[in-house]
Amino acid sequence: MVDLKAFQRRMPAFFEMTPDLVCIAGKDGFFKKVNRAVIDKLGYTEQELLAVPIASFIHPEDRDLTGSERSALLNGKVLVNFENRYVTKQGGTLWLEWTSIYFPDDEVVFAIAKDVTKRKQIEKEVEETYKKFKSLATHFKNTIEEDRKYLAAELHEELAQLASVVKMDVDWIRIKVPDLPEPVKNRVEHASVVADMLINTIRKITSSISPVMLEETGLNATLKWHCREFSLLTGIPCIFESDYKETDLSLEIQTDFFRICQESLSNIMYHAEAKNVEISIKEKDNHIYLTILDDGKGFTMGQQKQTSGLVSIRERANSINGELTIDSVPGKGTKICVTLAKPF
Repeated sequence: MVDLKAFQRRMPAFFEMTPDLVCIAGKDGFFKKVNRAVIDKLGYTEQELLAVPIASFIHPEDRDLTGSERSALLNGKVLVNFENRYVTKQGGTLWLEWTSIYFPDDEVVFAIAKDVTKRKQIEKEVEETYKKFKSLATHFKNTIEEDRKYLAAELHEELAQLASVVKMDVDWIRIKVPDLPEPVKNRVEHASVVADMLINTIRKITSSISPVMLEETGLNATLKWHCREFSLLTGIPCIFESDYKETDLSLEIQTDFFRICQESLSNIMYHAEAKNVEISIKEKDNHIYLTILDDGKGFTMGQQKQTSGLVSIRERANSINGELTIDSVPGKGTKICVTLAKPF
């Protein structure tokens, strides 16, 4: 039998005075003593609170977790800042943050709780607002990608075809009229070469604006192709490696990974003065890591300009809940890493 009087004499005077919820619970899972705040917050009388198991007042969705924490508490674990929900007599939900300790000699738990319902409501409102803006950002991002697809299709279907027609006409003149004066022949040859360049340029721009192969062949194949194109254009060796399950990434994440790589390679081409570039996507410890590494001139951390490219990379990383880190040392290159925790 618990000597409640002896136990209560050890309790400080704030038991009845504090606005926090204070209670003494037995090992059997019943309240043995509660202060006025518990009665006022839950809306039950003291007799009603002491008559049934404490679990009766806990929100059904939180009972299993609370029971698990209670078992750990009775085995010597001090419970600190544990949050769960209680159901008031009026049917409302009360969020409480508990700090509890078990006294095995007396077989009782002494617990203090703060009412954090308002804080939880604010957190929920912030979370809902975040979800709304994230959804809006995703909508805008998808709209931009769709616009890019349309523009790329127009470039490919209209301009590229027109350039091909010009190329065919020029080649027809060169073949069908072989006896052209030398200056005219040279101009025709030049026009043919320029037409080829125009067609190739349109194709490159089309692929840059909207890489159709991303949906057709996947992220790995697209990045391998993009690295080859980068190397051909700049003369800088660019290697891509992967060690992850590509199907784990949604099309949205794959698109953002590609855009981050695209923006990073653009920055390297114009600013880094690099001799080698490495891109990798790897999985480790239930995380996906996208890494872009160059051996260029680097910069002093904290002093780099917030260029539109870096801003775009940061925004895309944030939009997929990725953690962006940028490490750079003058003369020793730059490392950009985006980390995603699974599940996405």
